[in-house]
Amino acid sequence: MPTKTLNELPADVHEGTRELIQDSIISFQTELPLPLKKAMNKFIERYPNWDQYRLIQAALAGFLVQNGVSSREITRLYVGNMFDSRSLLQGK
Repeated sequence: MPTKTLNELPADVHEGTRELIQDSIISFQTELPLPLKKAMNKFIERYPNWDQYRLIQAALAGFLVQNGVSSREITRLYVGNMFDSRSLLQGK
């Protein structure tokens, strides 16, 4: 994933996310297995309010929450990404 500055983030990025990003941005690259990449692309095509950054952020925050990380900020990121009223409106 290419690094994005705070000003380059999509306008619909959750405000709590913006606050956390202001302090630090971590960029990483990883190879995705083809089935995972295809599923991610299909999801983003179906739900255009999501992008690869939001999807990865929601997945990582969800994984941490479900595996015992008790951080208000991480929980807020997870809930904010998953239940944003704009997130699934255009999907079918």
